[in-house]
Amino acid sequence: MSAKTRRQNLIKEILSERAISGYDQMVRALRGHGINVTEATLSRDFAELGVVRGATPDGPRYTLSEAEAGRHIDRLLGFEILDVRRNESLVVIHTLAGRAPGVARYIEQLGRKDIIGTIGGFCTVLVVPASRRDIPAITAVIEKIRGRG
Repeated sequence: MSAKTRRQNLIKEILSERAISGYDQMVRALRGHGINVTEATLSRDFAELGVVRGATPDGPRYTLSEAEAGRHIDRLLGFEILDVRRNESLVVIHTLAGRAPGVARYIEQLGRKDIIGTIGGFCTVLVVPASRRDIPAITAVIEKIRGRG
């Protein structure tokens, strides 16, 4: 895992565990985990992760925006999907090693009625469409996540 990914995962963890109202608090929290970061880097991380500052009854707090977090997840998944293939009855997704279960779970959580289910192996996801007619639409959604649609 890259240093950036580790740092951004830790930022998400910190935000889910405690109230952070300023950059200085996050810098200190990260330092407590052995990560030194500048405010400029933290600002870029917040933008990439979709962290927003909002009002709460206890004052302003940084939180993950659900909409921005969803776009961030799409971008990350786009890097994990290597290839999408289809035939007359199924869609197969090739992923980075070990990432197929996460990709399969994400696709299931889309809640699409045209997908009966997925099976995630180690680096391959099998997507079972509700009908053969749904295959082009399913493939288009996956290509969009991949950043090619």
